[in-house]
Amino acid sequence: MKAIILAGGRGTRLYPYTQILPKPLMPINDMPILEVIIRQLKNNGIEEIILTVGHLSELLKAFFGDGSQFGVNIQYSYEKEPLGTAGPLGLIKNLDDTFLVLNGDVLTDLSLRNLIDFHKKEKAVATIAMHKRSEKIDLGVVLCDSGPTVVGYIEKPTYDYQVSMGIYVFEPALIKYIEPGRYLDFPNLVHKLLGEGEKVTGYLFDGYWQDLGRKDDYERATKDFVNNRERFFKEIN
Repeated sequence: MKAIILAGGRGTRLYPYTQILPKPLMPINDMPILEVIIRQLKNNGIEEIILTVGHLSELLKAFFGDGSQFGVNIQYSYEKEPLGTAGPLGLIKNLDDTFLVLNGDVLTDLSLRNLIDFHKKEKAVATIAMHKRSEKIDLGVVLCDSGPTVVGYIEKPTYDYQVSMGIYVFEPALIKYIEPGRYLDFPNLVHKLLGEGEKVTGYLFDGYWQDLGRKDDYERATKDFVNNRERFFKEIN
């Protein structure tokens, strides 16, 4: 199975660090987050990896090379201009079997093997790994009808919702919905799939997950990695 890692973004929420480093090279303790992901893929038996690159791509290629030092085979797909989160998939050839797509800035102990097994059991064209989040509103929320009439009032409510983990399993049939060289984000791709009657499933994961997009999230993930490093490198037999 192939895994595609999206590593071409500019990481604007982590400026000024990402002015000189691509976000996937941001270190958590003694290794970049992308190295953690690659080692996890290897532990899950996935050795064919494609990095979609753009911003500061030469640094990523200099660090990871052909992947041989990690026991994997790494190839590169270059974006001449930003194509969004889903658009880069349209440039990749020979996706003729089930494949993984991962953001290059996610720290998690998700079992990729379990995710893939779930996807195949559901016979979906796309499966989105999801994580539950809760958001507490420290204000009174006023509910109105279509006009000024108040119909409800909730004091400091907590809202539960499910967010994408930035990890997906896709079938080759999905590629026909991505026009090569055109900008496309994953939400728009999902809407396309649903509009065409394709089956999209969500895999709810309640273990550890942290996106490194913001400075406070990055600092939290680094601390968690230092304190419990072994949880992220479980061997899959």
